[in-house]
Amino acid sequence: MSEPSPSDTPPSLDPVACARWAAWPHAASPWLNEEIGRRMEDRLQWIRLQPTSWVDWAPLSGGLETHAKLRARYPQAHCQVIETSAQREQLARQALQAPWWQRWLKPDALTFGAPAAGSADMLWANMALHTSDDPQALLQKWHQLLAVDGFLMFSCLGPDTLRELADVYQGKGWPPACHAFTDMHDWGDMLVQAGFAEPVMDMERITLTYANAESLLAEFRALGRNLHRDRFAGLRGKQWLAQLKTALLLLAKPAQDGRITLTVEVIYGHALKPLPRLKVQQHSSVSLQDMRTLLGQSPSGRSV
Repeated sequence: MSEPSPSDTPPSLDPVACARWAAWPHAASPWLNEEIGRRMEDRLQWIRLQPTSWVDWAPLSGGLETHAKLRARYPQAHCQVIETSAQREQLARQALQAPWWQRWLKPDALTFGAPAAGSADMLWANMALHTSDDPQALLQKWHQLLAVDGFLMFSCLGPDTLRELADVYQGKGWPPACHAFTDMHDWGDMLVQAGFAEPVMDMERITLTYANAESLLAEFRALGRNLHRDRFAGLRGKQWLAQLKTALLLLAKPAQDGRITLTVEVIYGHALKPLPRLKVQQHSSVSLQDMRTLLGQSPSGRSV
């Protein structure tokens, strides 16, 4: 298997900025993430496998309402929530966990923290991958959590996202407005590199419109941050903010009743975890989990 090409990784991402955003305590799930989560959840109707256990990766940003839809779709399945910081996990507990007395009367099918490796039938990751400075490692981590024949469902932003805003910044000679986003074909290659099989990629473009620059800026503060390593390093002043608002008005489209218009490219991905393939060499090493799987027995003792 070939090594990932340089285009498979997002070189413009600042690891420090990524870590800060991953720990950001969202007051509520961004509405755009909820909308994308709703669309991705609708795709589950075509999936035959009914998971008995699944992982929700970072639902505080991925969508608390989406989490509820998934729990309703799989009411008998156990859910394991993994958050990206202790503070965010506490906020997710407050939002998702039933009161203690209800859990005492009836154990809740919801727990927090990483499950045992190879134990999840589905891993759900909505709008998380494009903010990882090491997406290949993250895909491999997801692969390790899944059981054989388990599947990954994810969404992320694609390279056409905010192309109008990028043109504005470039025209003004300003540093980049946001980091570069990875193409869906590269994501497909990276899935295979991580050990997944039968990746299916899909893409759609969503048009966002705003009545004025103020509403656009307020919404984007909740949706994300500029994680580009070459972003402007200092604090902007009122004069620059006025220039930005004026420049944003140029994005108003008559066809959209004069509203400011921006494009968001959304990538959806689905892939399976197959039986491990071992490279036969003079000296080969096999993990205990893979050996159990190859012998026809999962770590939990179920027949595969």
